[in-house]
Amino acid sequence: MKEISCKLLVIGAGPGGYVCAIRAGQLGVDTVIVETGKPGGTCLNVGCIPSKALIHAAEEFEKIAHMAGGKSPLGIKVAAPTLDLAKTVGWKDGIVSRLNSGVAGLLKKAKVKTVQGWATFRDGKTVEVETETGTQVIRAETVVIATGSAPVELPFLPFGGPVISSTEALALGEVPKKLAVVGGGYIGLELGMAFAKMGSKVTVVEALPRVLAQYDAELTRPVLKRLGELGVEVITGAKAKGLSTKGDALLVETADGKNAKVAADKILVTVGRKPLTEGWGLEQIDLDRTGKFIRIDDQCRTSMRGIHAIGDVTGEPMLAHRAMAQGEMVAEIVAGHKRSWDKRAIPAICFTDPELVTAGLTPEEAKALAGEIKIGQFPFAANGRAMTKQGEDGFVRVVARADNHLVLGIQAVGQGVSELAAAFGLALEMGARLEDIAGTIHAHPTQGEGFQEAALKALGHALHI
Repeated sequence: MKEISCKLLVIGAGPGGYVCAIRAGQLGVDTVIVETGKPGGTCLNVGCIPSKALIHAAEEFEKIAHMAGGKSPLGIKVAAPTLDLAKTVGWKDGIVSRLNSGVAGLLKKAKVKTVQGWATFRDGKTVEVETETGTQVIRAETVVIATGSAPVELPFLPFGGPVISSTEALALGEVPKKLAVVGGGYIGLELGMAFAKMGSKVTVVEALPRVLAQYDAELTRPVLKRLGELGVEVITGAKAKGLSTKGDALLVETADGKNAKVAADKILVTVGRKPLTEGWGLEQIDLDRTGKFIRIDDQCRTSMRGIHAIGDVTGEPMLAHRAMAQGEMVAEIVAGHKRSWDKRAIPAICFTDPELVTAGLTPEEAKALAGEIKIGQFPFAANGRAMTKQGEDGFVRVVARADNHLVLGIQAVGQGVSELAAAFGLALEMGARLEDIAGTIHAHPTQGEGFQEAALKALGHALHI
Protein backbone atom coordinates (compact mmCIF):
# COMPACT_ATOMS: atom_id res chain seq x y z
CA MET A 1 0.00 0.00 0.00
CA LYS A 2 1.17 3.53 -0.80
CA GLU A 3 2.72 5.51 2.06
CA ILE A 4 1.13 8.72 3.29
CA SER A 5 3.28 11.68 4.32
CA CYS A 6 1.86 14.60 6.29
CA LYS A 7 2.87 17.45 8.55
CA LEU A 8 0.63 16.37 11.45
CA LEU A 9 -0.62 12.93 12.42
CA VAL A 10 -3.24 12.67 15.16
CA ILE A 11 -3.81 9.24 16.71
CA GLY A 12 -7.32 9.06 18.15
CA ALA A 13 -10.45 10.97 17.13
CA GLY A 14 -11.88 11.63 20.58
CA PRO A 15 -12.65 15.21 21.71
CA GLY A 16 -8.96 16.13 21.96
CA GLY A 17 -7.88 14.43 18.76
CA TYR A 18 -10.64 15.60 16.45
CA VAL A 19 -10.48 19.20 17.74
CA CYS A 20 -6.70 19.17 17.21
CA ALA A 21 -7.12 17.88 13.66
CA ILE A 22 -9.91 20.32 12.78
CA ARG A 23 -8.00 23.34 14.08
CA ALA A 24 -4.82 22.23 12.32
CA GLY A 25 -6.76 21.83 9.08
CA GLN A 26 -8.26 25.30 9.48
CA LEU A 27 -4.71 26.66 9.80
CA GLY A 28 -3.62 24.99 6.58
CA VAL A 29 -1.62 22.19 8.21
CA ASP A 30 -1.58 18.96 6.17
CA THR A 31 -3.25 16.65 8.71
CA VAL A 32 -4.12 12.95 8.95
CA ILE A 33 -6.18 11.49 11.80
CA VAL A 34 -6.33 7.78 12.65
CA GLU A 35 -9.23 6.24 14.57
CA THR A 36 -10.14 2.61 15.11
CA GLY A 37 -13.76 3.28 16.07
CA LYS A 38 -16.30 6.00 15.36
CA PRO A 39 -15.28 9.66 15.58
CA GLY A 40 -15.95 11.28 18.95
CA GLY A 41 -14.15 8.79 21.17
CA THR A 42 -15.41 7.72 24.59
CA CYS A 43 -17.13 11.04 25.29
CA LEU A 44 -19.41 11.05 22.29
CA ASN A 45 -19.99 7.32 21.86
CA VAL A 46 -20.01 5.69 25.32
CA GLY A 47 -19.48 8.52 27.81
CA CYS A 48 -20.55 12.15 28.22
CA ILE A 49 -23.24 12.40 25.56
CA PRO A 50 -25.05 9.04 25.92
CA SER A 51 -24.92 9.18 29.72
CA LYS A 52 -26.52 12.63 29.77
CA ALA A 53 -29.20 11.39 27.37
CA LEU A 54 -29.98 8.50 29.73
CA ILE A 55 -29.92 10.82 32.76
CA HIS A 56 -32.39 13.17 31.04
CA ALA A 57 -34.73 10.29 30.19
CA ALA A 58 -34.57 9.09 33.80
CA GLU A 59 -35.38 12.58 35.08
CA GLU A 60 -38.39 12.86 32.78
CA PHE A 61 -39.66 9.41 33.80
CA GLU A 62 -39.29 10.15 37.50
CA LYS A 63 -40.99 13.51 37.12
CA ILE A 64 -44.03 11.90 35.50
CA ALA A 65 -44.05 9.04 38.04
CA HIS A 66 -44.08 11.67 40.80
CA MET A 67 -47.08 13.35 39.21
CA ALA A 68 -48.85 10.01 38.79
CA GLY A 69 -48.54 9.45 42.52
CA GLY A 70 -50.49 12.63 43.15
CA LYS A 71 -47.52 14.20 44.93
CA SER A 72 -46.95 17.11 42.56
CA PRO A 73 -47.65 20.54 44.09
CA LEU A 74 -48.14 21.87 40.54
CA GLY A 75 -51.62 20.43 40.37
CA ILE A 76 -50.70 18.06 37.55
CA LYS A 77 -51.91 14.47 37.72
CA VAL A 78 -51.27 11.82 35.08
CA ALA A 79 -51.55 8.06 34.66
CA ALA A 80 -48.66 5.91 35.87
CA PRO A 81 -45.90 5.94 33.22
CA THR A 82 -44.10 2.98 31.68
CA LEU A 83 -40.58 2.93 30.29
CA ASP A 84 -39.32 1.13 27.18
CA LEU A 85 -35.58 1.30 27.83
CA ALA A 86 -34.74 -0.23 24.45
CA LYS A 87 -36.54 2.69 22.79
CA THR A 88 -34.76 5.15 25.09
CA VAL A 89 -31.40 3.64 24.11
CA GLY A 90 -32.43 3.88 20.45
CA TRP A 91 -33.14 7.60 20.91
CA LYS A 92 -29.76 8.00 22.59
CA ASP A 93 -28.06 6.14 19.73
CA GLY A 94 -29.73 8.51 17.26
CA ILE A 95 -28.15 11.51 19.00
CA VAL A 96 -24.76 9.80 19.01
CA SER A 97 -25.07 8.98 15.31
CA ARG A 98 -25.92 12.58 14.43
CA LEU A 99 -22.90 13.82 16.35
CA ASN A 100 -20.66 11.15 14.77
CA SER A 101 -21.70 12.40 11.35
CA GLY A 102 -21.17 15.99 12.45
CA VAL A 103 -17.60 15.36 13.57
CA ALA A 104 -16.81 13.44 10.38
CA GLY A 105 -18.23 16.34 8.36
CA LEU A 106 -16.17 18.91 10.25
CA LEU A 107 -12.97 16.90 9.67
CA LYS A 108 -13.76 16.71 5.95
CA LYS A 109 -14.55 20.43 5.82
CA ALA A 110 -11.14 21.16 7.38
CA LYS A 111 -9.52 18.96 4.69
CA VAL A 112 -8.29 16.40 7.25
CA LYS A 113 -7.67 12.92 5.87
CA THR A 114 -9.23 10.21 8.06
CA VAL A 115 -7.74 6.71 8.17
CA GLN A 116 -9.84 4.01 9.82
CA GLY A 117 -7.82 1.44 11.75
CA TRP A 118 -5.40 0.72 14.59
CA ALA A 119 -2.11 2.65 14.61
CA THR A 120 1.19 1.20 15.84
CA PHE A 121 4.41 3.17 16.14
CA ARG A 122 7.31 1.97 14.03
CA ASP A 123 9.44 4.93 15.21
CA GLY A 124 8.90 8.52 16.36
CA LYS A 125 7.87 9.70 12.90
CA THR A 126 6.21 6.62 11.43
CA VAL A 127 3.16 4.50 12.23
CA GLU A 128 1.57 1.47 10.63
CA VAL A 129 -2.21 1.36 10.52
CA GLU A 130 -4.07 -1.92 10.21
CA THR A 131 -7.05 -1.10 8.03
CA GLU A 132 -9.73 -3.28 6.44
CA THR A 133 -7.78 -3.25 3.17
CA GLY A 134 -4.32 -3.89 4.61
CA THR A 135 -1.44 -2.04 6.25
CA GLN A 136 -1.15 1.72 5.71
CA VAL A 137 2.17 3.41 6.54
CA ILE A 138 1.99 7.07 7.61
CA ARG A 139 5.01 9.34 8.05
CA ALA A 140 4.60 12.67 9.83
CA GLU A 141 6.71 15.62 10.96
CA THR A 142 4.68 15.86 14.19
CA VAL A 143 2.57 13.26 15.96
CA VAL A 144 -0.17 13.85 18.55
CA ILE A 145 -1.14 10.94 20.79
CA ALA A 146 -4.80 11.27 21.77
CA THR A 147 -5.69 7.66 22.53
CA GLY A 148 -7.86 8.38 25.58
CA SER A 149 -8.81 6.06 28.42
CA ALA A 150 -10.92 3.01 29.32
CA PRO A 151 -12.78 1.80 32.43
CA VAL A 152 -10.63 0.09 35.05
CA GLU A 153 -11.43 -3.62 35.39
CA LEU A 154 -11.16 -5.28 38.79
CA PRO A 155 -9.35 -8.66 38.66
CA PHE A 156 -11.91 -10.25 40.99
CA LEU A 157 -14.85 -8.72 39.06
CA PRO A 158 -13.91 -9.03 35.37
CA PHE A 159 -16.34 -7.52 32.89
CA GLY A 160 -18.76 -10.03 31.41
CA GLY A 161 -22.12 -11.55 32.25
CA PRO A 162 -23.75 -9.57 35.07
CA VAL A 163 -20.60 -7.46 35.62
CA ILE A 164 -20.69 -4.39 33.40
CA SER A 165 -18.81 -1.14 32.83
CA SER A 166 -20.40 2.22 32.06
CA THR A 167 -20.23 1.28 28.36
CA GLU A 168 -22.60 -1.67 28.78
CA ALA A 169 -24.78 0.24 31.25
CA LEU A 170 -25.55 2.77 28.51
CA ALA A 171 -26.76 0.04 26.15
CA LEU A 172 -28.98 -2.14 28.38
CA GLY A 173 -32.21 -3.38 26.83
CA GLU A 174 -34.17 -3.29 30.09
CA VAL A 175 -33.92 -1.69 33.51
CA PRO A 176 -32.31 -4.10 36.01
CA LYS A 177 -34.54 -4.83 39.01
CA LYS A 178 -31.50 -4.74 41.31
CA LEU A 179 -28.31 -2.85 40.48
CA ALA A 180 -25.12 -2.88 42.55
CA VAL A 181 -22.68 -0.07 41.82
CA VAL A 182 -19.05 -0.59 42.81
CA GLY A 183 -17.50 2.84 43.25
CA GLY A 184 -19.17 5.97 44.60
CA GLY A 185 -17.47 8.49 42.33
CA TYR A 186 -19.20 10.70 39.79
CA ILE A 187 -19.74 8.01 37.13
CA GLY A 188 -21.20 5.50 39.61
CA LEU A 189 -23.56 8.02 41.18
CA GLU A 190 -24.65 9.62 37.90
CA LEU A 191 -25.69 6.26 36.46
CA GLY A 192 -26.83 4.82 39.78
CA MET A 193 -29.24 7.71 40.37
CA ALA A 194 -30.51 7.49 36.80
CA PHE A 195 -31.35 3.79 37.13
CA ALA A 196 -32.92 4.40 40.55
CA LYS A 197 -35.26 6.93 38.92
CA MET A 198 -36.14 4.36 36.26
CA GLY A 199 -37.12 1.82 38.90
CA SER A 200 -33.97 -0.12 39.88
CA LYS A 201 -33.22 -0.94 43.50
CA VAL A 202 -29.72 0.52 43.62
CA THR A 203 -26.97 -0.21 46.15
CA VAL A 204 -23.69 1.73 46.01
CA VAL A 205 -20.58 0.15 47.52
CA GLU A 206 -17.71 2.56 48.22
CA ALA A 207 -14.38 1.70 49.86
CA LEU A 208 -13.79 5.24 51.18
CA PRO A 209 -15.63 6.72 54.20
CA ARG A 210 -17.97 8.67 51.92
CA VAL A 211 -19.11 8.88 48.31
CA LEU A 212 -17.98 11.69 45.98
CA ALA A 213 -14.87 12.01 48.13
CA GLN A 214 -13.22 14.42 45.68
CA TYR A 215 -15.77 17.05 46.72
CA ASP A 216 -16.12 18.59 50.19
CA ALA A 217 -18.84 17.23 52.45
CA GLU A 218 -20.90 20.43 52.47
CA LEU A 219 -21.10 20.42 48.68
CA THR A 220 -22.25 16.80 48.48
CA ARG A 221 -24.83 16.97 51.30
CA PRO A 222 -27.80 17.72 48.96
CA VAL A 223 -26.78 14.76 46.76
CA LEU A 224 -26.73 12.42 49.77
CA LYS A 225 -30.19 13.66 50.75
CA ARG A 226 -31.47 12.94 47.25
CA LEU A 227 -29.93 9.45 47.26
CA GLY A 228 -31.99 8.70 50.36
CA GLU A 229 -35.18 10.03 48.74
CA LEU A 230 -34.58 7.76 45.74
CA GLY A 231 -34.12 4.74 47.99
CA VAL A 232 -30.48 4.24 47.02
CA GLU A 233 -28.59 2.32 49.70
CA VAL A 234 -25.04 3.58 50.20
CA ILE A 235 -22.51 1.29 51.91
CA THR A 236 -19.28 3.15 52.68
CA GLY A 237 -16.02 1.81 54.02
CA ALA A 238 -16.83 -1.44 52.23
CA LYS A 239 -14.80 -3.49 49.78
CA ALA A 240 -16.22 -5.44 46.87
CA LYS A 241 -14.76 -8.97 46.94
CA GLY A 242 -16.26 -10.71 43.92
CA LEU A 243 -19.29 -12.33 42.39
CA SER A 244 -21.42 -14.92 44.16
CA THR A 245 -21.29 -18.52 42.91
CA LYS A 246 -24.73 -18.18 41.30
CA GLY A 247 -23.78 -14.83 39.79
CA ASP A 248 -26.78 -13.13 41.41
CA ALA A 249 -25.03 -11.09 44.09
CA LEU A 250 -22.00 -8.96 44.86
CA LEU A 251 -19.83 -10.21 47.71
CA VAL A 252 -18.82 -7.39 50.06
CA GLU A 253 -16.64 -6.94 53.12
CA THR A 254 -18.24 -4.26 55.28
CA ALA A 255 -16.46 -1.60 57.33
CA ASP A 256 -16.61 -3.79 60.45
CA GLY A 257 -14.92 -6.69 58.62
CA LYS A 258 -18.04 -8.79 58.12
CA ASN A 259 -18.96 -10.52 54.87
CA ALA A 260 -22.21 -9.57 53.17
CA LYS A 261 -24.08 -10.16 49.93
CA VAL A 262 -25.73 -7.48 47.82
CA ALA A 263 -28.36 -9.07 45.56
CA ALA A 264 -27.99 -7.78 42.01
CA ASP A 265 -29.09 -8.53 38.46
CA LYS A 266 -26.29 -6.30 37.20
CA ILE A 267 -23.08 -5.14 38.89
CA LEU A 268 -21.80 -1.83 37.52
CA VAL A 269 -18.07 -1.33 38.19
CA THR A 270 -17.04 2.34 38.18
CA VAL A 271 -13.74 2.50 40.04
CA GLY A 272 -11.93 4.83 37.68
CA ARG A 273 -10.38 4.97 34.22
CA LYS A 274 -6.94 4.06 32.91
CA PRO A 275 -4.95 5.57 30.02
CA LEU A 276 -4.95 3.61 26.77
CA THR A 277 -1.21 3.18 26.25
CA GLU A 278 -1.06 -0.51 25.38
CA GLY A 279 -0.96 -1.88 21.84
CA TRP A 280 0.16 1.33 20.17
CA GLY A 281 3.84 0.35 20.00
CA LEU A 282 4.78 3.07 22.46
CA GLU A 283 7.69 0.88 23.61
CA GLN A 284 9.30 1.73 20.28
CA ILE A 285 9.60 5.39 21.27
CA ASP A 286 10.08 5.06 25.05
CA LEU A 287 8.27 8.18 26.27
CA ASP A 288 8.71 9.37 29.85
CA ARG A 289 5.75 8.57 32.11
CA THR A 290 4.18 9.99 35.24
CA GLY A 291 2.82 6.79 36.74
CA LYS A 292 0.75 5.20 33.98
CA PHE A 293 0.31 8.46 32.12
CA ILE A 294 2.45 10.07 29.42
CA ARG A 295 4.40 12.99 30.88
CA ILE A 296 3.94 16.33 29.10
CA ASP A 297 5.06 19.95 29.53
CA ASP A 298 3.06 23.18 29.23
CA GLN A 299 2.86 22.76 25.45
CA CYS A 300 1.78 19.10 25.68
CA ARG A 301 5.21 18.02 24.41
CA THR A 302 6.41 14.58 25.44
CA SER A 303 10.01 13.60 26.15
CA MET A 304 10.55 12.93 22.42
CA ARG A 305 10.90 15.81 19.99
CA GLY A 306 8.02 16.03 17.55
CA ILE A 307 5.57 14.01 19.67
CA HIS A 308 2.78 15.63 21.68
CA ALA A 309 0.15 13.96 23.88
CA ILE A 310 -3.24 15.32 24.93
CA GLY A 311 -6.31 14.31 26.90
CA ASP A 312 -6.89 11.36 29.22
CA VAL A 313 -3.66 9.61 28.25
CA THR A 314 -1.79 12.48 29.98
CA GLY A 315 -3.55 12.21 33.35
CA GLU A 316 -6.05 14.06 35.48
CA PRO A 317 -8.35 15.78 35.15
CA MET A 318 -9.82 13.34 32.61
CA LEU A 319 -12.27 15.79 31.10
CA ALA A 320 -13.31 16.14 27.47
CA HIS A 321 -13.11 19.93 27.55
CA ARG A 322 -9.54 19.79 28.87
CA ALA A 323 -8.61 17.52 25.97
CA MET A 324 -10.30 19.86 23.50
CA ALA A 325 -8.42 22.89 24.83
CA GLN A 326 -5.14 20.98 24.66
CA GLY A 327 -5.89 19.81 21.12
CA GLU A 328 -6.61 23.32 19.90
CA MET A 329 -3.42 24.61 21.54
CA VAL A 330 -1.21 21.91 20.02
CA ALA A 331 -2.65 22.52 16.55
CA GLU A 332 -1.77 26.18 16.81
CA ILE A 333 1.74 25.37 18.05
CA VAL A 334 2.27 23.06 15.07
CA ALA A 335 1.08 25.90 12.80
CA GLY A 336 3.77 28.18 14.27
CA HIS A 337 1.74 30.13 16.80
CA LYS A 338 3.04 30.90 20.30
CA ARG A 339 0.88 29.04 22.80
CA SER A 340 1.27 27.41 26.19
CA TRP A 341 -1.01 25.86 28.81
CA ASP A 342 -1.72 28.61 31.33
CA LYS A 343 -5.33 27.92 32.25
CA ARG A 344 -6.38 29.21 35.65
CA ALA A 345 -9.20 26.72 36.00
CA ILE A 346 -10.90 23.79 34.32
CA PRO A 347 -14.52 23.56 35.48
CA ALA A 348 -15.69 20.05 36.40
CA ILE A 349 -19.31 18.92 36.55
CA CYS A 350 -20.93 15.97 38.24
CA PHE A 351 -24.35 15.29 36.66
CA THR A 352 -25.93 13.81 39.76
CA ASP A 353 -29.23 15.07 41.15
CA PRO A 354 -28.66 17.79 42.13
CA GLU A 355 -25.68 18.66 39.92
CA LEU A 356 -22.26 19.69 41.22
CA VAL A 357 -19.90 22.23 39.66
CA THR A 358 -16.40 23.11 40.79
CA ALA A 359 -13.93 25.54 39.26
CA GLY A 360 -10.62 26.61 40.75
CA LEU A 361 -9.68 26.06 44.39
CA THR A 362 -11.74 24.68 47.24
CA PRO A 363 -11.85 26.71 50.48
CA GLU A 364 -9.22 24.40 52.00
CA GLU A 365 -6.91 24.69 48.97
CA ALA A 366 -7.36 28.46 48.83
CA LYS A 367 -6.53 28.80 52.54
CA ALA A 368 -3.36 26.76 52.09
CA LEU A 369 -2.29 28.94 49.15
CA ALA A 370 -3.38 32.42 50.18
CA GLY A 371 -3.77 32.29 53.95
CA GLU A 372 -6.72 34.46 54.89
CA ILE A 373 -9.71 34.09 52.58
CA LYS A 374 -13.28 35.31 52.18
CA ILE A 375 -16.14 32.93 51.46
CA GLY A 376 -19.56 33.93 50.19
CA GLN A 377 -22.36 31.37 50.01
CA PHE A 378 -25.89 31.90 48.75
CA PRO A 379 -28.65 29.25 49.06
CA PHE A 380 -31.02 28.48 46.21
CA ALA A 381 -33.79 28.42 48.83
CA ALA A 382 -33.62 32.22 48.57
CA ASN A 383 -33.60 32.27 44.76
CA GLY A 384 -36.90 32.92 43.01
CA ARG A 385 -36.08 30.98 39.84
CA ALA A 386 -34.98 27.93 41.84
CA MET A 387 -38.29 28.04 43.70
CA THR A 388 -40.29 28.09 40.45
CA LYS A 389 -38.29 25.08 39.20
CA GLN A 390 -38.78 23.12 42.45
CA GLY A 391 -35.01 23.14 42.90
CA GLU A 392 -34.39 24.89 46.20
CA ASP A 393 -31.72 22.50 47.52
CA GLY A 394 -28.14 23.65 47.09
CA PHE A 395 -26.10 26.83 46.92
CA VAL A 396 -23.41 28.82 45.12
CA ARG A 397 -20.12 29.44 46.92
CA VAL A 398 -17.37 31.91 46.00
CA VAL A 399 -13.87 31.72 47.51
CA ALA A 400 -11.54 34.74 47.31
CA ARG A 401 -8.38 36.18 48.80
CA ALA A 402 -9.09 38.39 51.80
CA ASP A 403 -6.49 41.03 50.89
CA ASN A 404 -7.33 41.87 47.27
CA HIS A 405 -10.59 39.92 46.75
CA LEU A 406 -9.20 37.94 43.79
CA VAL A 407 -11.56 35.01 43.21
CA LEU A 408 -9.73 31.71 43.61
CA GLY A 409 -12.55 29.18 43.38
CA ILE A 410 -16.27 28.79 42.76
CA GLN A 411 -18.48 25.84 43.64
CA ALA A 412 -22.18 25.11 43.29
CA VAL A 413 -24.66 22.35 43.95
CA GLY A 414 -28.21 22.50 42.70
CA GLN A 415 -30.68 21.72 39.97
CA GLY A 416 -29.27 22.68 36.56
CA VAL A 417 -26.12 24.36 37.91
CA SER A 418 -24.04 22.69 35.19
CA GLU A 419 -25.02 25.64 32.97
CA LEU A 420 -23.33 28.03 35.41
CA ALA A 421 -19.95 26.36 34.74
CA ALA A 422 -19.24 28.75 31.84
CA ALA A 423 -19.70 31.81 34.05
CA PHE A 424 -17.52 30.30 36.78
CA GLY A 425 -14.73 29.42 34.35
CA LEU A 426 -14.88 32.84 32.67
CA ALA A 427 -14.63 34.68 36.00
CA LEU A 428 -11.55 32.71 37.03
CA GLU A 429 -9.89 32.87 33.61
CA MET A 430 -10.27 36.65 33.48
CA GLY A 431 -8.97 37.15 37.01
CA ALA A 432 -12.23 38.49 38.42
CA ARG A 433 -12.42 40.01 41.88
CA LEU A 434 -15.46 39.85 44.12
CA GLU A 435 -16.37 43.40 43.08
CA ASP A 436 -16.38 42.41 39.39
CA ILE A 437 -18.94 39.65 39.94
CA ALA A 438 -21.00 41.69 42.39
CA GLY A 439 -21.02 44.65 40.00
CA THR A 440 -22.13 42.64 36.97
CA ILE A 441 -25.88 42.86 36.37
CA HIS A 442 -27.27 39.32 36.45
CA ALA A 443 -30.62 38.72 34.73
CA HIS A 444 -33.68 38.18 36.92
CA PRO A 445 -35.17 35.69 37.53
CA THR A 446 -32.31 33.23 36.98
CA GLN A 447 -30.26 30.88 39.12
CA GLY A 448 -27.22 32.86 37.99
CA GLU A 449 -28.28 35.57 40.45
CA GLY A 450 -27.03 33.22 43.15
CA PHE A 451 -23.51 33.74 41.78
CA GLN A 452 -23.78 37.52 42.17
CA GLU A 453 -25.34 37.17 45.61
CA ALA A 454 -22.54 34.87 46.77
CA ALA A 455 -19.99 37.52 45.78
CA LEU A 456 -22.04 40.18 47.57
CA LYS A 457 -22.20 37.94 50.64
CA ALA A 458 -18.39 37.61 50.65
CA LEU A 459 -18.19 41.42 50.54
CA GLY A 460 -20.53 41.62 53.50
CA HIS A 461 -23.69 42.98 51.89
CA ALA A 462 -25.83 40.29 50.28
CA LEU A 463 -29.17 41.76 49.24
CA HIS A 464 -31.51 38.78 49.34
CA ILE A 465 -30.46 36.90 52.44
